[in-house]
Order: sequence, then structure tokens, then C-alpha cells
Amino acid sequence: MAKIACLITEMFEDVEYTDPAKAFKEAGHEITAIEKEAGKSVKGKQGDATVQIDKGIDDVNPSDFDALFLPGGFSPDQLRADDRFVQFTKSFMDDMKPVLAICHGPQLLITAKTLDGRDATGFKSIRVDMENAGVNFKDQEVVVCQNQLVTSRNPDDIPAFIKESLNVLSK
Repeated sequence: MAKIACLITEMFEDVEYTDPAKAFKEAGHEITAIEKEAGKSVKGKQGDATVQIDKGIDDVNPSDFDALFLPGGFSPDQLRADDRFVQFTKSFMDDMKPVLAICHGPQLLITAKTLDGRDATGFKSIRVDMENAGVNFKDQEVVVCQNQLVTSRNPDDIPAFIKESLNVLSK
């Protein structure tokens, strides 16, 4: 089963973490929550979810993981201001490892400059940013590109996001 790195910090979109994480774990995958420092807790923007941080960004290497999970909310925008998270994200795209990004999650991919020529989707407020980054934007509930990159638009798309993410992870 896959070892999945999850880049997450305060103000993530609660269900965009909790629902996929639950499904991934039920399918036998392991999720490691990564933020600036291990041992702290981060809260979702709805206040419904709290995530315990397993590892600090300086304590992990992309080669330790099989896939990357990027939940949305304000978390990705905060994380992309830190080059360590951007480089970590870029490594997964460069190595063609599965990357699962929902809603605002693609903001880390935009900053990592890894979306040029890719089919993807995201929350409507970042559509122009994604197009400026070279994305062939698709307004669909889930887009799978090159059997590696899985993107969805918003919480309503979570069931399709989970289904396609699990398909990619099983390969």
C-alpha cells in the first residue's frame, strides 16, 4: 500500500482532508501529515477537524513517500510561501508520483511551476492562476492527467476525487 505525504497547515478545508484521508486509510494506505514542525495540531477552517502533525518538513524526504495529498482551504496558499513545501511538491511531479490535489490544493503546484501542459481542475477562484501556469483547465468534478495527477474543484466533488485517487494509488 502507498505511503502518502499530506502537506497541511491551519485553515485547511475540513472535509477535503477528513473524507479522503478516511478513505485512503480504509483502503490500507498510510498518511503522514507534514507541516513546519512535528507534534503540533492544526485546525480546519470550519472548526470541525483537527490534524495532528506527524513530521516537520525538514524531517522528511519525498523519496520516503509514494504519493502526495494536497487538501484545499487556505492551507495550500500559506504553505506555498515556504520554498521547502514548494520543492517537496515539485519532487513528486518531477518523479511522476501520484499527486492528489483538491480545491485550492493546486496552488502549491502552480508555485512549483509543474502544471504547464497538464489537464487539471481546481476551485474557480484559482482558474485564471492555473491557466496562467499553463494548465488545460477542465471544469469537471475530477480530472486525471497522465494517470498521475488527480484534481477536483470543491467539497461537492469529494466522492469522485476519492474514487479516482484510489484508482491511481492502486497502480
